[in-house]
Amino acid sequence: MRPFLFLLLLTFSCAQKPELSKSVSDSVMQQVYEEIKTPYKYGVVFQHPDTSKMVDSPTIFRENDLWYMTYIVFDGQGYETWMAESADLLHWESKGKILPFTEGTWDENQKAGYPALINTSWEGDYIWELFDDSYWMTYLGGSSEGYEAGTLKIGLASNSDFSMLDSWDTSNEPLLSPEDADVRWFENKTIYKSHVIRDKEKLTGFPFVMYYNAKGDTADYESIGMAVSNDLKSWKRFGENPVITQGQGICGDAQIVKIGDLYVMFYFGAFWKPGAFERFACSYDLVNWTDWNGPDLIAPSEPFDQQYAHKPWVIKWEGTVYHFYNAVGDQGRVIALATSRDLKK
Repeated sequence: MRPFLFLLLLTFSCAQKPELSKSVSDSVMQQVYEEIKTPYKYGVVFQHPDTSKMVDSPTIFRENDLWYMTYIVFDGQGYETWMAESADLLHWESKGKILPFTEGTWDENQKAGYPALINTSWEGDYIWELFDDSYWMTYLGGSSEGYEAGTLKIGLASNSDFSMLDSWDTSNEPLLSPEDADVRWFENKTIYKSHVIRDKEKLTGFPFVMYYNAKGDTADYESIGMAVSNDLKSWKRFGENPVITQGQGICGDAQIVKIGDLYVMFYFGAFWKPGAFERFACSYDLVNWTDWNGPDLIAPSEPFDQQYAHKPWVIKWEGTVYHFYNAVGDQGRVIALATSRDLKK
């Protein structure tokens, strides 16, 4: 389907109703799938030079005609956050570490960062938007050593110039914690990846919305919940229940894009059927999400992603959809890419 016609159909489907629908029709869900699907696996686009270290969780943005990717590295001690640069989305060069280990802090051994306020417009400019003259990242933070060990919380980092790699301020207290008084049943054990968007329409009543996956102590599975904020520093949990869950396994690592009047959430699923795989859901109001019940967007099929194909970041640029994901297979834990057209021809 041509992009203009696709956007027109989505806008029309929402505009027919004076109030935002709480569900998305099967026909619109199918249109979205046709728009975002990426059947061509390009392969591995980034891995750590030391293959004993695991690379994870890409976030892609654009600045001054260059592409940047934040990613996280696990080396046995915990997570640190790094940044890479590319001119073409295919060839990436690491620029260095941006959120390192510290000593004596609540987050000394875990700092897995995720840039906040990346422009969500599909086929947009994908810039990292400023707020109060700073760039912001939320991050998975904790003090315990090991792979996602101990009680994990959500931290906040800021920097007036993201190119100054070592200038990130992580002195803030945790934004959300499983130990908070208002914690909900599905998040009172640990909290994982967070994704913050700007909602100029204030559909929730707030300009900033956060999605994050978490696990509860009475429900040993991961679900995606919501929080809202006026200033990025103080957050209020939104709703009593998750917005995406299967009641088993994992639903996690949400990314939100806006196509016409419709919001699309990319996320990964795992262990509610074999392996780990990429899914999506759609919403008109950022709160009520209709889950896609068709084929996976990405699933294990190649030696480099034979174990897991998960943790999405998806953009459309110059007519091509690029679906970056974390692949686990015969090359270790790496960043792979699938696209809407065959880039190898």
